[in-house]
Amino acid sequence: MADDATGTAPTRSEPEFEFTHDTKPSDALLCGFSEFGLAGLTAADFLVDHLELEQTGHVAVEGLPAITPFENGTPRHHTRFFSKPDVDVTVLVGELFVPVSVSGAFSSALGTWLDDNDVQETAVLSGVPVAHGPDGHRTFYIATDDYQEARLEDADVPPMGNGFLDGVNAELLAHGIDSDRRACVYTTPVHAQAPDVEAAIRLVDAVSDVYDLDVDTAPLEAFAAEVAQHYEELSERVQRADDDEQPDDRMYM
Repeated sequence: MADDATGTAPTRSEPEFEFTHDTKPSDALLCGFSEFGLAGLTAADFLVDHLELEQTGHVAVEGLPAITPFENGTPRHHTRFFSKPDVDVTVLVGELFVPVSVSGAFSSALGTWLDDNDVQETAVLSGVPVAHGPDGHRTFYIATDDYQEARLEDADVPPMGNGFLDGVNAELLAHGIDSDRRACVYTTPVHAQAPDVEAAIRLVDAVSDVYDLDVDTAPLEAFAAEVAQHYEELSERVQRADDDEQPDDRMYM
């Protein structure tokens, strides 16, 4: 629709993200977002449950279609921070799908919050829907040089060969290249079912080893079964949004 005064289309403003946090976060932030397969989100949610982390903050958004999850009749924020004094990571559980078109605005707001709180590194747990054989059933990393030196020299996690990232994952890594904040994306192939429990287990195993969290993944299948209906409904929403937003030739090799 054209503007009556200028004859030009009105400018669409970017969404605004507001970060709230009650206590200082850890030096390292682990993130799980709503992506196809929900492996990263399932893994992050499981880390919160298994490590008995407490909610210490949340993210609100204006100008973007949002969801309000609820459980047993009680609503909660869609994007939440979890911490614990004796655990050296803060976990971000993001149930809100962030479209590629607004990933820059979200990443910029998150980057400001990370800088304000002196967070030294970010790591994203992520699944990617690519064709793969049995040898592909493992977790790979894409990480900045300083992250590799700090975390991965003795870790049993191989690098992803080549390709490209988009969305929030790409934004966080790009910022890591040009700043002192270390950054990594842990990624593993996912199948169509949601949650992809085996993929989530691989992600949890990888970060448990890298961050010395001593997490037992045996209960993860039961945990995933408990949240299956909720995540199946969320996955359908993410898949519809993902089909609208993502390019057809996303590539990881």
